[in-house]
Amino acid sequence: MYSTCLFCHQPLGDNDVIEHFPVGRRLAFDSSKGRLWVVCRACERWNLSPLEERWEAIEECERHFSITRMRVSTDNIGLAKVREGLELVRVGAALRPEFAAWRYGDQFGRRRVRTMIQAGLGLGVLGAVVAGGAAAGVGIGGFGWMVMRSAQFIIDGNPRTVLGNVTAEDGETIAVRRLHLRRMRWRLDERGEPTLAIGFKRGLVTLRGEEARRQAGVLIVHANRRGGTRKQVQQAVDRIQIAGSAEALLMGTQNIHPPPLFRGNRSDSAPPFGLVADQRLALEMALHEEQERRALQGELAALEQAWQDAEEIAKIADNLLIPESTEEWLRKHRSE
Repeated sequence: MYSTCLFCHQPLGDNDVIEHFPVGRRLAFDSSKGRLWVVCRACERWNLSPLEERWEAIEECERHFSITRMRVSTDNIGLAKVREGLELVRVGAALRPEFAAWRYGDQFGRRRVRTMIQAGLGLGVLGAVVAGGAAAGVGIGGFGWMVMRSAQFIIDGNPRTVLGNVTAEDGETIAVRRLHLRRMRWRLDERGEPTLAIGFKRGLVTLRGEEARRQAGVLIVHANRRGGTRKQVQQAVDRIQIAGSAEALLMGTQNIHPPPLFRGNRSDSAPPFGLVADQRLALEMALHEEQERRALQGELAALEQAWQDAEEIAKIADNLLIPESTEEWLRKHRSE
């Protein structure tokens, strides 16, 4: 049983209500299809459970949902708050577009609000630091670039944050950082198989097949860290509907432009994955649903490997929010 989100690597939390599944503070379940998800409260992604014990857990969820008075329901979706703060989401016979819009609208909307709040708080703290320095008689001109860079880190995230690892053709393990998101391209090879090409300083690394799907499924979440508006989410859902299925969208989405190589700290003007917002949201939906489809068909090895990778990545501490040069400057002027 895993305790870390497959996508953002944050702890999923626990509960003392569902005896057969004590993981998570928000569980979603579909009794008719035998599906059980843990909804990550950090990124709002739905982590499908591959456990054989899920049927007992689903029965428990159904029982607690039915006896809980604090709930709201439509014909297809229900939300109930049970004791100790656990939330249960009951999925019924919803039409696919309706379910997709509700599920991903909730995810991307919450993610967008959370990112805006975090950015606002971070910029507020940075502004207080600048104001404090000005009050102490410290000129801003000499460290203006540090302030601008710190502000960019707060809004866009630290570009040096490690998001995962990939293996090059020569067997070397390379850390994938946030700055590499703009140097990724989802493409099709000559056989029509999806690939994920990533531009590093050392050269181009191309992942193929299952590895491309798995890595893209994790990294696209970081590319969509700001979530999306209702309009963008609906446009993304429409893209999948027009394609006909998640797999069809994966095979139809392609960026023909090669990813640029990383050159020092120079920024790249291209958007993450080289795709506009609603295309990236649609790609995330498709990758997630395709992963669940394969898992439900019994192909659990890849899903379990992704869980293990998430546990490993979760151990990597990200203490690079502010550049070391900025911290050194602050330490110096605090002592004066």
